[in-house]
Amino acid sequence: MAEPRVAVAPVVTSKLSVKAPEFYPSGYNQNFNQNFADSSFEERYDGYLTLAEYVQDFLNHLTEQPGCFETEIEQFAETLNGWVTADEALQELVELIYQQATSVPNFSYMGARLCNYLSHHLTISPQSGNFRQLLLQRCRTEYENRDEATRGDETTRKQFHAFVLFLAELYLNLEIKGTKGQVMRAEILQEGLRELLNALFSNPVDSNLICAVKLLKLTGSVLEDAWKEKGKNDMEEMIQRIENVVLDANCSRDVKHTLLKLVELRSSNWGRVHGTSPHREATPENDPNYFMNEPTFYTSDGVPFTAADPDYQEKYQELLEREDFFPDYEENGTDLLAPGDPYFDYIDDEMDPEIEEAFEKFCLESEHKRKQ
Repeated sequence: MAEPRVAVAPVVTSKLSVKAPEFYPSGYNQNFNQNFADSSFEERYDGYLTLAEYVQDFLNHLTEQPGCFETEIEQFAETLNGWVTADEALQELVELIYQQATSVPNFSYMGARLCNYLSHHLTISPQSGNFRQLLLQRCRTEYENRDEATRGDETTRKQFHAFVLFLAELYLNLEIKGTKGQVMRAEILQEGLRELLNALFSNPVDSNLICAVKLLKLTGSVLEDAWKEKGKNDMEEMIQRIENVVLDANCSRDVKHTLLKLVELRSSNWGRVHGTSPHREATPENDPNYFMNEPTFYTSDGVPFTAADPDYQEKYQELLEREDFFPDYEENGTDLLAPGDPYFDYIDDEMDPEIEEAFEKFCLESEHKRKQ
């Protein structure tokens, strides 16, 4: 009797070679991670051929891992102080940071923090100006083209809006020491933001208006406080311009609703609990708004948070990525859905009855005030 045959599985030969190069996922920068893995100060930047390579890798690293800012910024500044020893190098550094802050989504906040730190820790100060002076000069170039930019094509407006939001972050984060040693904000940026708002409202297309809303959500409370201290009613003028846009501009209906929500936010003191008492000095113990010189934001669950919260950075990043207020818009507010898209048609054709009633009431009241 023949013995039963035993099936033998075929031997599979791998085509992989032990000499094959390592696999790195797309977007992984081996050069950067290798350099930043070393703890030695010298080894951290000796592998880079140019200043631009080193700075750009660090900026990309901050973009991907913003949480490393506190632990690595001191070493970064120390390295720059050993490398940036000429006027041209400082100019190049300013340009690299400016481009990253105005071209990479969500980097404007981190870029402003970086600019503030370097403005206080870079030692080079050539005749052409120190880091902060050169940075403001670079921003002024874009600022002076504001009227042309707001009337430009989609790409031009997109770049301009990114600059506007970066300037807003600079206003909130750039610390300047006064003559008496007090820490204060750059007043020149305060005036600049007002003129940028005027330029945006003077050309009320949807993307310009969305940029203006984002700017005011970010800085409205701080700007209004600063203007009130000078006895100015600039914010009242801004709100009046918004109301005129809602009544007269040919912007889309959903953008008009967004503008009305901004007016409502301002009427509630930008979401703050109450104003600081003028009769006593504010302290963390007697004033719940002590840390609220920054705007109040809200998480996806509706929980408010400010710059005083320990996890402010993570919550703020989530807010930027969520884009609650502007569905189907890019972060810079330039991508509007086209007619024919189901969501676009839904917005155009239907409106919540409560919102529609409030909108019509607002229009009637505003028209009545204008006739008086």
